[in-house]
Amino acid sequence: MSALALLIGIIPVIGWGFFPTVSSKIGGKPANQILGATIGALIVAFVVFLVTGCGFPMGWNLVFGILSGCGWGFGQIMAFKGYTLIGSSRVMPITTAFQLIVTALWGAFALSSWPGAMNKVIGMIALVVIIIGATLTTWNENKENTNVAALRKAVIYQLIGVIGYWLYSAAPQLENLKWAEGFIPRTAPMSGLQAFLPQTIGMVLVAVIYCLTQVNKENVFKEATSYKQIIAGFFFGVAALAYLVAAQPVEKGGLGLSTAFVVSQVSVVIATLTGIYMLGQKKTHKEMVATLIGLALIIVAAAVTAFLN
Repeated sequence: MSALALLIGIIPVIGWGFFPTVSSKIGGKPANQILGATIGALIVAFVVFLVTGCGFPMGWNLVFGILSGCGWGFGQIMAFKGYTLIGSSRVMPITTAFQLIVTALWGAFALSSWPGAMNKVIGMIALVVIIIGATLTTWNENKENTNVAALRKAVIYQLIGVIGYWLYSAAPQLENLKWAEGFIPRTAPMSGLQAFLPQTIGMVLVAVIYCLTQVNKENVFKEATSYKQIIAGFFFGVAALAYLVAAQPVEKGGLGLSTAFVVSQVSVVIATLTGIYMLGQKKTHKEMVATLIGLALIIVAAAVTAFLN
C-alpha cells in the first residue's frame, strides 16, 4: 500500500464528510440541495471524462450507469428531507448504517461475498452492532426535548431512501449476478471511471424530475440557492472520483475495494462532528459520548463486513 494511494483514499473521507455540512450550511430546501449537488457532481464527472479519455459506455452499460445515478439521487433526496427535520449530524449515522446493512446483505446473499456459514454469522453480528451504533448516535438525554415525530419521520425517509442507495451500488454489479443470467443482459466489464459520467447524468435526471414535481409550490430553477449548492456537489463529485481511484487493486496502485470502502466510512465521523460544531446541532456531554461510541461501533463493524469476502 503506497502513501499516495492512502492519501487518495482519505479524499472521500473529507469530501463525503463535509458534503452534508456544506449543503446544510448553504441552506435551501431539499429541491435546492439536490439540484445544485447533482449539477456540481456532473461538472466534475464531465471534466474527468474530458481529461482522462476514459470512454463513454454504451448499450446496457449506459443504462446500468444511469440507473445507478438515479438510485443515488433518490436516496439523497430522502437524506436531505431528513436533514431539514433533525439535522445532518443525526441523519448521517442513520443513513450510513442503513446503507452498510443493505449493501452488505446484497453482497452476501446476491453476490456470495460472505462465503461459508461462519462468515455469515460474523457478518450478521456486525450488522446488529451497526444498528446499535446508529441508535446510540440518536440518543437524547432530555426526552422532553426530543421531537419523536420528527425523528420517526426522518428514520422512515432513510429507510425509503436506502432503496436508492442500494440501486446506486447494485446497478453496476448486475453483470455479476450469475443466478440472473437468464433475464439480465450480459455486458462487457465497465470501469468505475467509465461509470462515473452516466451515474451523474442519472443523478441530474432524478433531481430535475423531483424539482419539476415541486414547481407548482416553488420554482427552484430560478432560485440562487440551487446554484450555490453546486459547491456542495463539487465535494461529492471529487470524493466519488477519489473513491473510484482508491478502490483500484493494490497491484495497480490503489488500496483495493475492501480497504478503500472501510476508509471511506470514516466520513460519517466528519459529517456528524462538523454538523454538531459548525451547524450548531448541539449535544450534551453524555449525548456526545454516546454518539462517539456509536460512530466507533459503526466503523469497526463496517471494517468487519468489508473483510469477510
